[in-house]
Amino acid sequence: MDTLGTFMFPLLIIGIFYMLVFRPQQKKMKQHQNMVSNLAKGDEVVTAGGLIGKVTKIKADSNEIEVQFAKDLPSVKVVQATIADVRNKTVPAK
Repeated sequence: MDTLGTFMFPLLIIGIFYMLVFRPQQKKMKQHQNMVSNLAKGDEVVTAGGLIGKVTKIKADSNEIEVQFAKDLPSVKVVQATIADVRNKTVPAK
C-alpha cells in the first residue's frame, strides 16, 4: 500500500503542473498563431518592441510582413511572430 502512495504523489504533482502551466501556455500560443495567420493589409498592429504601425504588405512565401510606422517613413520588414497584438482589425469588403 505504501508503494501506491509513493507513485501517486509524483503523478498528482505532474498533473497539477500540467493543468496550471503547460495547458494555458499552449492555448495562448494557438491564439497568437491564429492572430498572426489572420493578419491583413491595413490592420493596425503592435510589435513586441512596442511600436504601433499599419500593415502595408504581407508576403505569402515568407514569415515577414511590411509595416509602416509613420506616414513620412518607408515601410519596415517585420517578422510575423514578433507581432504582439492587433489593435484595429480591418473588415473585409463584401
